[in-house]
Amino acid sequence: MLLAAPAFVIVAVAAGFLPLLAFASAHGGSVVLDAYTWRVVGFTVAQATLSTVIAIVLALPAARAMAFRSFPGRNVLMALFAVPQALPAIVVVLALVELYGQAGWFGGMFSVYGLAGILLAHVFFNLPLALRFFVEALESVQPENVRLGEQLGFSNRARWRHVEWPALRPILPRVAALIFLLCAASFVVVLTLGGPSATTLEVAIYQSLRLDFDVSRAVTLSLLQVALCGALVVLAGQAASPSVSAPRLRNGAGTTAGMGWFNGTMLALATLLVLPPLAALLVSGVTHFNPRPVLLQALVTSLLITFLSACICTLLAWPIALLQVRWPRHRGWLVALSLLGLIVPPAVLATGWFILISGIGSGAGSSVALIAGLNALMALPFAVNLLAAAMADVMPNHDRLCAQLGLAGWQRLRLVDGPALARPLAQGFLMAFVLSFGDLTAVMLLGSQGLITLPSLIASEMGQFRSDNAQGTALLLAALCLAGSLLANRLSRPESRKP
Repeated sequence: MLLAAPAFVIVAVAAGFLPLLAFASAHGGSVVLDAYTWRVVGFTVAQATLSTVIAIVLALPAARAMAFRSFPGRNVLMALFAVPQALPAIVVVLALVELYGQAGWFGGMFSVYGLAGILLAHVFFNLPLALRFFVEALESVQPENVRLGEQLGFSNRARWRHVEWPALRPILPRVAALIFLLCAASFVVVLTLGGPSATTLEVAIYQSLRLDFDVSRAVTLSLLQVALCGALVVLAGQAASPSVSAPRLRNGAGTTAGMGWFNGTMLALATLLVLPPLAALLVSGVTHFNPRPVLLQALVTSLLITFLSACICTLLAWPIALLQVRWPRHRGWLVALSLLGLIVPPAVLATGWFILISGIGSGAGSSVALIAGLNALMALPFAVNLLAAAMADVMPNHDRLCAQLGLAGWQRLRLVDGPALARPLAQGFLMAFVLSFGDLTAVMLLGSQGLITLPSLIASEMGQFRSDNAQGTALLLAALCLAGSLLANRLSRPESRKP
């Protein structure tokens, strides 16, 4: 039974990719490596590299300013930097247009469309992500090392070399690889803020399949993206050093050193990059919120698709996470299996599925099922990672007890493992729910006429220049996603796991 979930993922991914390969082969398709293909590859690598470098360069000093120290507003800043990860891409795009567009608060400073807008959106998402990773790594430094450095009178440079860099070095390649992958696979941001000269592999695949139906080019671009992302993951894994668990310093315990003018300036700059779009979203959304029948329809449809997607994701994540714990020798390929939904471009999966069901007939019901399935695959690695970590902590302690009591299978799950893992399971469900609720990619690729979700309603209203309605809808979507994310974070806190 446990192998059914991995088999389902493999079949689902194969069902998306193989029909395209067969179609291209049957119609005399060949590898398309022309100037346009290489231009798309070049822009994808360039914008992802720039986005990664900017996020890392700003996040490192900002994290140094926040780690080890307690100052007024620190907790507020940490909460602020957690918000972007809960926001859907289409909401952030709308907030940036409201802020920097022609009629925006700071309109005329620069064009929000093109490379500048893409970089701004990616940095908005990934700078807070990197900063939170770096702060967590710095706060894992042993308290004795921090105090010893102060007693020896370490300069800022010596403190960095002997105390901070050893804590950051193990995670830096992984954080950089994660940000690069997120930017390279970015779809909604590039599709809405880019243009003919600002096209990434993901958007080019979508255009090749949905607009030109050039299957050969789409397959070529897909293989290039899979190769690029796979090579980066391997390189990042080789470059990363093993990290060591240690006591943690929280909220400035153990140090009285100032943050330094440079680190403080970078922290202020990071705040200025994140805070104004959130303020624009809040002010414009409250001002233009307009309850209307289509909004209620979109909300109900979003909730239905999202609930179904989160259920599918959770049902797949549990057995795959359990197999990672039970089969540690095969953990590598099980992790890769859970990542297939992100490595293989969603446009490829969606088109392959569409070809398969086209002979059967399609409608609103099949569209809902396919959208939910695609969202479940894209959320799967996050849910699997969370559940696997919780199972590794809990299940070994239960094995001897269950062996003595003769508990196995469903009885063990119901009486022992289930109650112990209820909170991580609920957290994984909520993460999948939030990711699916704000997703526009699957709806654009697989949605049928008349199927309206909150993200697709925002995109439609933006396209029809009804930005006032879009801003109110965006605020509702952002509030619901943020509520789900906060609840998931609440479940992850140690105090929330006490009986």
